[in-house]
Amino acid sequence: MTQKQGDFTIRTYGRTELAEMYLPHLSPNRTWRKLQEWIAVAPGLEQRLAQLGYRQSQRMWTPRQVGAIVEALGEP
Repeated sequence: MTQKQGDFTIRTYGRTELAEMYLPHLSPNRTWRKLQEWIAVAPGLEQRLAQLGYRQSQRMWTPRQVGAIVEALGEP
């Protein structure tokens, strides 16, 4: 499933790949940690991702999970 939302394409992304899109000025390891922080403080986002099957050990975001992130944080 691939879907456009504005200029951003909703599709499967690696977790660091998506984090680097939000924070291109940080190192890859730091971008992932920072995105985790944003997810933790975005109202209801952790719960929504859990409903969509997200687990901390997961390395890829599904299109539905990416959609939930974009809905909560805006486009990268």
